[in-house]
Amino acid sequence: MQTPPRPLQRPPAVAVAYHSGRGHTDVLAHAVRAGAVSAGAEVTMVGVGAMDDAAWESLDAADAIVFGSPTYMGSASGAFHTFAESTSRRWARQAWKDKLGSGFTIGACKAGDKDSTLGYFQTLGAQHGMIWVSLGLLPGWHLSHESDNDLNRLGYFNGAAATAPGDLPPDAVHKADIATAEHLGERVTHLTAIHLTGRALLTAGQRPGTES
Repeated sequence: MQTPPRPLQRPPAVAVAYHSGRGHTDVLAHAVRAGAVSAGAEVTMVGVGAMDDAAWESLDAADAIVFGSPTYMGSASGAFHTFAESTSRRWARQAWKDKLGSGFTIGACKAGDKDSTLGYFQTLGAQHGMIWVSLGLLPGWHLSHESDNDLNRLGYFNGAAATAPGDLPPDAVHKADIATAEHLGERVTHLTAIHLTGRALLTAGQRPGTES
C-alpha cells in the first residue's frame, strides 16, 4: 500500500516589496504584513528603493511577493519602476515563475488611476510567470445601505486600493482601506499555502510508494 504523502510542513514565505513616498503606502504594506502573519506566513518587508543582496535573496526565497507603490501620474512610482526594470535578469531565467503575486496601491483621489498601477503590477507578475491573486472581495459602498467603512469600499478587484487626502499625513489612511490590505495579506497567505501543499502532494505522489 502506498504511503499517503504529507502536506507542507512549513509556513508560507511572503515578501512585501514596496516603495512608499510619504509613508501612506508604508501603512498599507504593514497592514498586508499583519494579515499575512495572522494567516500563518513568515513575512519579509523589502523596501525596493534601496535593494541589496539580502533583499534580492529574500524575494528569490519567497513563495509569494506582494508589490506595493503609491500611484503617481497614473502608474507606480519612479522608484518602483526602477526596481521592476532591475528584475530583468530574474525575468530572463524565470526565477520567480510560479510564485504567487498580488499588489496594493494608494492615491489621493477616489479613482486616481489606481487600477493602472494594479494592472502594471499584474503585468509585471505575468512577465515573471507568477500566479496572480485577486482581492477576492465584492465591492463595498456601492449600494444605498452600504457605507465607506466596508471592505473594498473603492471597488477594486486585482489588488487592494486605498485613498487618503494628499495634504494629510499617513495616519489619515482610511481604516477600511487598512482592513482591506489586511484581507489581501490573509488571502495571499491562504492561497499560497494551498498552492505549496498541492505541489508537495503531487511531488510526493510521483515517488514510489512503500509497500506493506
